[in-house]
Amino acid sequence: MVFLLLFALISSLIALRIFADNLRRHLSEARVIAPIFADRALPDLPSVSVIIPAYNEAENIQSCVDAVLSSSDSERLEVWVVDDQSTDETLAIVQAISDPRLNVLAGKPRPAGETWVGKNWACAQVTALTNGDFLLFIDADVQLKRGAIETAVAVAEREQVDLLTFWMTIVCGCLGEWLAQPVIASLFAASYSFAEVCDPKSEAVFAVGPFMLFRRSAYERIGGHRAVANEVVEDVELGRRIKQHGLILWYGLGHEMADVRMYRSIAALWEGWTKNWYIGSHCNLRQTLYSAFVTFLVFTVPWLGLLIVIVQIIFFPIHWWDLSPIVLALAAIVLHYNLRRLVQKFSNIPPDYWWLSGIGGVLVSAIAIVSIIKTETGWGWTWRGRNLSN
Repeated sequence: MVFLLLFALISSLIALRIFADNLRRHLSEARVIAPIFADRALPDLPSVSVIIPAYNEAENIQSCVDAVLSSSDSERLEVWVVDDQSTDETLAIVQAISDPRLNVLAGKPRPAGETWVGKNWACAQVTALTNGDFLLFIDADVQLKRGAIETAVAVAEREQVDLLTFWMTIVCGCLGEWLAQPVIASLFAASYSFAEVCDPKSEAVFAVGPFMLFRRSAYERIGGHRAVANEVVEDVELGRRIKQHGLILWYGLGHEMADVRMYRSIAALWEGWTKNWYIGSHCNLRQTLYSAFVTFLVFTVPWLGLLIVIVQIIFFPIHWWDLSPIVLALAAIVLHYNLRRLVQKFSNIPPDYWWLSGIGGVLVSAIAIVSIIKTETGWGWTWRGRNLSN
């Protein structure tokens, strides 16, 4: 028993070290963007169309739209909210907002005989109505900061970027978010190199759906959301198409540009991540199971090892030389705290509740496994009640 526990803890420590080294290296490569036009308008701002697809977003849509309209004084900014057949008060809330730059579209039902999933149909309906030289797609749970739009466009113009996307501040409120979001953020940070994603010669690709700024000509060239109509994880697929067409992808960090609170309950978090996880790996069974295993090994095994040693000490006679597992477990737990401080640089999630990372590891591992089951069987594979397997 002791030897098995020692092996598990040593493996966990090694995995933790590799994990943290990858995260640290990727952070050192990250491009950072912060608002530089918060107090003044950008001269000669190209026209920008902000597109917000919304489905049952009554809880978020008012603050999201208000933040977008307050973020810029430019008269060349237009905002489009597309209500995607919501069953709550989303459409009525948006229609009550008065601003000449705001346009509201009541989305049509999905075309019969065609496969449209997620927000793709909503986005495809509105793009032809927009006038912007740039198209900015954001989610309804995003809060833009003052000057964010001008800054993003300025960077895109300066560096001739065709798609600009970044990780913003991830806000955690409920316990489920504190358990899962830091763990998931660390997995993304350790898995995707900023330098490789931004390298046109590399096949590595990633894009952050809550903020995607396209040069209009590039968006049209890759076929827009219509080209990814049947993709659940459409943001990454759009990023992939950008690179496949020889266009420029800018991927970085923008904590001061915007905030996002993805989920407001553990039930919503569970539905959202189990919807995306397996698809995000291109239905690669081995890769998804490996991600579940690594998550459990890195985040849960140290705490589980510590619990086993404490139980042994309380209920069974133990020699001092059998206490080596507790030293290894405590060493790994110290590394957990350091890891959370690194993750803060990636996600801007503070290290609160870091001592619950063992439970978070179990939750995220379960998300990965259940995502396989839902995607392959269609059972329970939904987003806000909409079945994604149809």
